[in-house]
Amino acid sequence: MKDILSEIIANKRFEVDLQKQAISIEQLQEGIHEIPASRSMKKALASSDPGIIAEFKRRSPSKGWIKQEARPEEIVPSYVTAGASALSILTDEKFFGGSLKDIRTARPLVDIPIKIVGADAVLLIAAALEQGKCQELAGQAHELGLEVLLEIHSAEELPYINSQIDMIGINNRNLGTFYTDVENSFRLAGQLPQNTVLVSESGISDPEVVKRLRTAGFRGFLVGETFMKTP
Repeated sequence: MKDILSEIIANKRFEVDLQKQAISIEQLQEGIHEIPASRSMKKALASSDPGIIAEFKRRSPSKGWIKQEARPEEIVPSYVTAGASALSILTDEKFFGGSLKDIRTARPLVDIPIKIVGADAVLLIAAALEQGKCQELAGQAHELGLEVLLEIHSAEELPYINSQIDMIGINNRNLGTFYTDVENSFRLAGQLPQNTVLVSESGISDPEVVKRLRTAGFRGFLVGETFMKTP
């Protein structure tokens, strides 16, 4: 089976190379000083009863279009009204049907943390990074005032966890095959440091599963497709 994650990464590297030609690192660094102080996603999840990270995405590589006409100015505020603790906004166009405009539209409308590069927290995926590069990016994220959510999928990726990681996410979806199994979070829960905010990601649609995950030590729950498919 073709490794979908590798295809996504290759396309994103191409897009980033184009963006580097359009704007210099110096220009980006100058713009950082104009960004308001970040909100703490770690604190928002740790102090929240539901701990829901509500995700905005129009499509996914595995399911295709979920809600092609979705508008962030309508859906994102409704997530907050419903009690979401944080937001994940997919800005990749080719695979997720998003754009940076979505996060620019949503940011002024809500006052809870947003998980996406350039917002309040950055997601580092172990499967997409060498361990040394992951640690380097975590350090750079902290220098920029961003919290770090490290995403792992298997016990083999446990060595990626270090003191610079603010939150640990267990992806229940294999990013190579997109096979989803929520039991993956339960299998890894006992091997994770309990003094870190733990997040279970993907395949969550049943409130009873969220209750079981909370009992197992998780405080954050990333839900995307289930919400996006709901009127």
